[in-house]
Amino acid sequence: MPATEKKTIHPIVIIGGGPGGYEAARASRQLGAEVVLIEESGIGGNAVLTDVVPSKTLIATAEAAERVGVAKSLGVTLLLAGKIVEPQIAIDLKTVNRRLLALAKDQSAEMRSTLEAEGVRIINGRATLDGNHHVLVQPLDGSASERIEARTIIVATGARPRELAQATPDGERIFNWKQLYTLDELPEHMIVVGSGVTGAEFASAYLYLGSEVTLISSRDKVLPGNDSDAADLIERVFRTRGMNILNNTRAEKVENLGDSVRVTLADGGIVEGSHCLMAVGAIPNTQGLGLEEAGVALTPSGHVIANKVARTSRANVYAVGDCSTGMPLASVSAMMGRTAVYHTMGDVAAPTRVRNVASNVFTAPEIASVGWSQQEIEQGLVRGEIQKVMLETNPRAKMQGIKDGFIKLYASIGSGTVIGGVVVAPRASDLIYPIAMAVENRLTVDQLARTYTVYPSLSGSIADAASALHPTLD
Repeated sequence: MPATEKKTIHPIVIIGGGPGGYEAARASRQLGAEVVLIEESGIGGNAVLTDVVPSKTLIATAEAAERVGVAKSLGVTLLLAGKIVEPQIAIDLKTVNRRLLALAKDQSAEMRSTLEAEGVRIINGRATLDGNHHVLVQPLDGSASERIEARTIIVATGARPRELAQATPDGERIFNWKQLYTLDELPEHMIVVGSGVTGAEFASAYLYLGSEVTLISSRDKVLPGNDSDAADLIERVFRTRGMNILNNTRAEKVENLGDSVRVTLADGGIVEGSHCLMAVGAIPNTQGLGLEEAGVALTPSGHVIANKVARTSRANVYAVGDCSTGMPLASVSAMMGRTAVYHTMGDVAAPTRVRNVASNVFTAPEIASVGWSQQEIEQGLVRGEIQKVMLETNPRAKMQGIKDGFIKLYASIGSGTVIGGVVVAPRASDLIYPIAMAVENRLTVDQLARTYTVYPSLSGSIADAASALHPTLD
């Protein structure tokens, strides 16, 4: 051991301070364990600093812009010198980005303060495994490296944007989802390559902020992994709002022309715009961590193979979040972080049931889902009945001028147990919760229908769907 290297012992060492690492650290202290958390960028990780918090803040601004556009249909007008004028929406993107980055920074600082107050030792540095019981840490402040002995190691290093060889982001005209917040002016024409969740969310946001948007999708529809009806509705809304969607199309090359970008398609076509966002997936941050050398198994894509309690092929090494084979959601990462600690500490550790995880796409309207899907029911993987209620029939939706959206509920044939559902609506991320509660706790449609809802409310349509399923299950 070099003379400049320190040696310490901590029962639990966490590499990565995103949602999974943060919750693992808090759970460790709650159970009385000494813990050290090593983070290179900042507490909160990508989720707080460059991904979830800033992107959803940008989307919130886009939602505000959309409400201005809807106001006239609700009877709200703008007066100037006593005369009614058409509202003109102007976006100060520099101010928007300054605000969202400040929010991200503040949230990161709050999370760090919480950990420090709870007694978590935090090291700003880079870490690698030295076998499966030691971690080598190089602090970024230039101080002596440290070799930490650990009973348990939790890897929570997240992921980074995937890049294509001929479409390298430069942060000027060609961007990945971490670089967008340097823009000072709203793009005149944003080309989004990739129609998964990230691509669809940013395409929706820039559309409502006022940019011309072209969405390039390699599949036959946007959001190919989501409910088919929901994807069809979102695509229709996008097109109605003026988005240019190129389905079954692949981008082969993206070039920065100085004052514009050119996207060359696989079929030889050309799309030109002012800026381009590459949203073509993510790569786990597992390279150079010494995982394979420590005997930790990885998939060919580089994800750490972890079971339902986040345990890897090495009994004392756990992996959570986007670097693992778990669902790439901040909520799942946080839950898995706690589960890993509970398991290694001998506390009650409930295995993660992916089927019960609620997820959301923050487009306008939002898409939320939980449980079994309609496709799985139709394929016969589970016996279920389906009930769909369009929001245009909901009194509250009519009052708010909501025309696009629906609620679908799935129930098991025979027992009437709620086994899944989909919500397409403003704030679907909130509306999915009662359905997720029903799935998690195996409630029946009758129990859901008998639960009082407020009148009028969008949640009333959930009760309507549950009521409608009652006679079909006899």
